[in-house]
Amino acid sequence: MSFEVVENVLNINANAVMTTAMAAVLLLIGFFVRNKVAVIGKYCIPAPVVGGFLFMFVTFAGHMTGTFTFNFDTYFQDPFMLAFFTTVGLGASLQLLKKGGILLIVYWLVAAVISIFQNIIGIAVGTAVGLEAPYALLASAISMIGGHGAAGSYGSTFVDLGYSAGIEVGAAAATFGLISAVLLGGPLARRLIVKNNLHPDENDNFDSDVTSINAAVDEKLSSLDVIKNVTAILVCMAVGTQVSGWIGSLINMSFPNYVGAMFVAMIVRNLNESFHFYHFSFSLVDGIGDVMLSLYLAIALMSLKLWDLLELLPGVLLIVLCQVIFMALAAYFVVFRILGKNYDAAVMCAGLCGHGLGATPSAIVNMTAVKDEYGMSRKAFMIVPIVGAFLVDIIYQPQTIAFIKFFVPAASNVVG
Repeated sequence: MSFEVVENVLNINANAVMTTAMAAVLLLIGFFVRNKVAVIGKYCIPAPVVGGFLFMFVTFAGHMTGTFTFNFDTYFQDPFMLAFFTTVGLGASLQLLKKGGILLIVYWLVAAVISIFQNIIGIAVGTAVGLEAPYALLASAISMIGGHGAAGSYGSTFVDLGYSAGIEVGAAAATFGLISAVLLGGPLARRLIVKNNLHPDENDNFDSDVTSINAAVDEKLSSLDVIKNVTAILVCMAVGTQVSGWIGSLINMSFPNYVGAMFVAMIVRNLNESFHFYHFSFSLVDGIGDVMLSLYLAIALMSLKLWDLLELLPGVLLIVLCQVIFMALAAYFVVFRILGKNYDAAVMCAGLCGHGLGATPSAIVNMTAVKDEYGMSRKAFMIVPIVGAFLVDIIYQPQTIAFIKFFVPAASNVVG
């Protein structure tokens, strides 16, 4: 960590290792506060969100007073996300995927329809307030479903078309969406659970099958077993990144690294079940995934610049607020019923708010907070990551490009 004064403002510069260490400390603070403040645990606010938010307000105070600022190196943020999705893939036995069955397809279609409505809302509200279509669409499915990555990519395209604020609008909208995602999902699921007196289904054999399929957790692992499990994660991350690069070249557009890593990991997991290359430990891999996810989100939140949200164009901010309200109403009154009006449906609604407004890691964090308070939903934890990380893109991307081509004629020769 280094310190320098630039134009009377103290700049506190943290390298990648220091940034990660600070995120870990904030994560512990988040757990401490969550355990001490009953209302936070009661409404299923995730620990990384608590710690990250506390620090975000510190940086906001420094910005508003003009006295100090933090500059973080978030180099490890993407590898943490990559590692998390790899562990998700390693937990995806084909036997479990088959048990997702029709519910996986229904959830996928629900998420896809949500993304279409988000673009409709963006264009409708944008037209009503006189906001140009590119900015309206950047505050719609692009940033809500696609997150910061898609917002940056499409924002750059719009800048090339002459919409100079494209990158800033996309980043700010995605930031607001991320914050809303982790604040809305847990409380909404809690409301559904408490109002309908829901509990995990003890008669559903999905959970017991998960335990049996994911090996005996009571067996003590040797140090070599641990090394083999960690090596499998790292190899899947590396190979998956290459696979994503090849796919991106074939389709002539960016393809997320974590999607390739997740599916390579799924292949490795299921090959290992047939050929027994190494002693796979679900508990170890799942634990590593939890740590990676928590650190990813802590870094993401602690490095957010809250003041960027204040610079949103009023029309863009209005659209994003409408997206949040729409997601809350749709999840509570419609999606919950479509998914079966049971405990699994409530947890999946928390996940939908996560990846429908922010990113798939937000969905997992939301569901983890609900799980810690009320119990596990294996169906939700199996279905939501797969849909949020990849399947929803199959419909979200083409229909978004169609919206752009229709409402932004100048983009016809650039996008898609």
